[in-house]
Amino acid sequence: MLLQLVAEFDLQRDVVPWLAARGWAAALDTSESSSALYVVNVERNGKIIYTWKGNQRNTHIGLYDLQTKQNEHLYMFERDLHIISCSVNNERTLLAVSFRQYTEEERVSRLLQSVSRYLTLLIEIHPINNVRVLKAVDSCVRVQFLHPVEGRNTSTESRLLLVSEDKYIEQFDIRVVAEEEHKVVIQNSGQLPRARVADDLIWAQWDMMEQRLFYIIPKESRSTLKCVQFYPDENFNSILESHLDISVNDTQLKLVNFGYDYCQDQDVASKSLNLQVFTNNAGGLCVCCSLASDIPDEITYSVHFLHKGYNKTFTVSLEGTESHQLKEVAFMNLDYYVAAYLPGQFLHLLNIQHPDLLCYSLFLTGEDARIDMLQNCSIRSPLMSTVLDCHAGNMYAVSISDSALLKFLQNSKEDSERLAALHCALLYFRHTEDLEMQIIWWISESLSTCNFFDPIQEFIIASLYCRMCPETHNLDKLLPYTSLLDWIGVIPGVTCATDIISLPVLEFQNSKGFWEKLNSNLESVKYAEPHLHYHNNVLRREWRNLSEEREERRTTAYLRNIFENAKKVLSHLDTWDSEERLVPLFQEEDYEQQLLMGLMVAQLKDHLMRHLLYVGKKKIDQIVLDYVANLLNLVHRIMKEVWRRYQLHSCTFCFDERGSTGEFAVFHIMSRILEAANGMCMPLPPGFHTLHLGLGVRCLPLHTLLHYIDNGVLHLTETCVRKLLKDLDDTEKNEKLKFSIVMRLPEALGQKVRQFWNHPINANIIAQKYVKLLLDKLGNRQCSRPVPERLPVPVEFLPLNYLINKLAEIENQGVDPYEKQDNVDVRFVEETALKHTMTLLGLKYS
Repeated sequence: MLLQLVAEFDLQRDVVPWLAARGWAAALDTSESSSALYVVNVERNGKIIYTWKGNQRNTHIGLYDLQTKQNEHLYMFERDLHIISCSVNNERTLLAVSFRQYTEEERVSRLLQSVSRYLTLLIEIHPINNVRVLKAVDSCVRVQFLHPVEGRNTSTESRLLLVSEDKYIEQFDIRVVAEEEHKVVIQNSGQLPRARVADDLIWAQWDMMEQRLFYIIPKESRSTLKCVQFYPDENFNSILESHLDISVNDTQLKLVNFGYDYCQDQDVASKSLNLQVFTNNAGGLCVCCSLASDIPDEITYSVHFLHKGYNKTFTVSLEGTESHQLKEVAFMNLDYYVAAYLPGQFLHLLNIQHPDLLCYSLFLTGEDARIDMLQNCSIRSPLMSTVLDCHAGNMYAVSISDSALLKFLQNSKEDSERLAALHCALLYFRHTEDLEMQIIWWISESLSTCNFFDPIQEFIIASLYCRMCPETHNLDKLLPYTSLLDWIGVIPGVTCATDIISLPVLEFQNSKGFWEKLNSNLESVKYAEPHLHYHNNVLRREWRNLSEEREERRTTAYLRNIFENAKKVLSHLDTWDSEERLVPLFQEEDYEQQLLMGLMVAQLKDHLMRHLLYVGKKKIDQIVLDYVANLLNLVHRIMKEVWRRYQLHSCTFCFDERGSTGEFAVFHIMSRILEAANGMCMPLPPGFHTLHLGLGVRCLPLHTLLHYIDNGVLHLTETCVRKLLKDLDDTEKNEKLKFSIVMRLPEALGQKVRQFWNHPINANIIAQKYVKLLLDKLGNRQCSRPVPERLPVPVEFLPLNYLINKLAEIENQGVDPYEKQDNVDVRFVEETALKHTMTLLGLKYS
């Protein structure tokens, strides 16, 4: 089971023992117990209102406080009533109740045609005192007190919403005064002030946490979703309007989160649209709707991602279910996800933040989709990450189980499942050391099984996105969250159709919080959001040009600035990790990687400066340094975990031993890290190529090693080649290895390290290259200077004598390609040539 539920409130656990202790639970033992005790509302401050029947079938109303875990008796009616809706104000001084007095049959049988079926009362309960009738009508009414923001003192006034089945909503302003002995009474003696909030609606939903009212007005061809925001200063205004391509043909009003009358809700649900609106903390706004399907054994539902400007409609083929057993899809708000749940069939976790690609949403069936505590669809999501089972009267905190998610990730057979689970683990759970370690272990085992994406790239990019985006507002729109540009895979049994929809219209001024974030999301959609994300195309081109010197050499100041950037990154990284590093990285300078680091800092800074105009340069500098340093740190983290897993040591390798099985596994992982880095054009920690080459020398046969070097998988570094030439003795096998390496060295590197191999083969190579360079630099120059001193004993070998004389003349003109190596000159060439010739002739040189 991927979703885990923790019972925050249970009628049988939290209320029934309290009722039994006070002698109020006798009626609960009857056959009507399912309707005798039930939850009628959940308030913003965590208070749960419930009702039950007493011993004489009196109707009681009680309250349970989630914070204090205490029950409180609020009011009692001395008759058997069916409570439809109930709400208590924040100070618990006023109680609004709507109930049905009689059924239509009872009214006719008792000749009570003149008596209204439904009554809505406002009751003073501190202490119990006056009762005022707000509505006496034949249509059902729901009530809901507005709750002020935390810490605001509003004890003298309350506001109450009345939602009528006649399709209108109005607000009552109620002022109270404190009389003797803390008695609180309603101040208004006449009519209470009221204001009309909405008319002609067919559907409405209350958002208790943010004090928002969503409602739908039906039109001929499309419906209009509106939102009214209520403010602490008694004002309210319509703040959002969005056109929905949803046909609403219902004649009966459907209400969501305006109390929970299970019996009546069941009757309405069978006749009306199953639709809910969900918001999240990042400015996401979704409309979830279960649609009728003409094909048996199919379920269709749609999610309008209003903050993204498109709608996705899903059709799921069901197996092994009779059509009469099908139930409606239940929707739950998990903040980062919206869950579509059909008991016994599937659980679909839809990614709200990144809904564009299906591979970022989890579609589960079987055991993974099972939720034992929710076996019916009579559930609501009154709060974020909370569900209320209206039938059982239980409220649960809902979250994704990290252990179940890891198990699902490890057992997944499809790339879409792996990718969705990987992103969920990294972005939903944020940064946890243990979870990150287990993901790295999974990556090390699954590199060969992922066909359509690179798990190392996804791990690094998603982790960077998760770590960096909370730092600054709107940074999430500028940094990449995936390495994928598209996804063509499918989810078995699920079809998806995507339609572009019109963006919502917002009307607000200086609004903060959710509305500001939603507006920012809409603005990014208008300006082509994908183009806002940082890309590495320019970085790759610039790095290649500077590395291969395809362009004219940039100014010294430009390069100095680039390497200064890299120096800052490495210095910044050192302040994070002062302990001795397990993996031998960051122990040498790497020109190429420092060049790439510095370029990434410069280009990412330019990208952010263009779009984060309100953020200062100092802050952006810090963000960029953090980003690149975090990138290097993540590579080091991967290396550290695989190092531990395969029990490798931190010491530098010896080349006279063959590598172990663990070393070969680490070498393979490092090769995949290098492949991922090349694909993203990202820098690697200094020393990475040295370590990689060292493992390659230990683990690979010579022909494979050389093949990897020739194809750019392994990079020859000064540190590793110098150690190899110095540490290995000159056996035939080692000579062959050294010669193969030396012959592949770039000229600049070769000049630095060849001197560490004191061997005729190496001397011959050096002499050949020296002669070639001298002759290349000579060009068409004419030489006429005297020949300098040569060997103490002249050698009568005319071809060599002539060559040496010519080279000496060139050398004396100041054309010396090996200025930094004092021991490489014409005399060295002559001696090497003689030694090599004598060796070939089988003679001894003395």
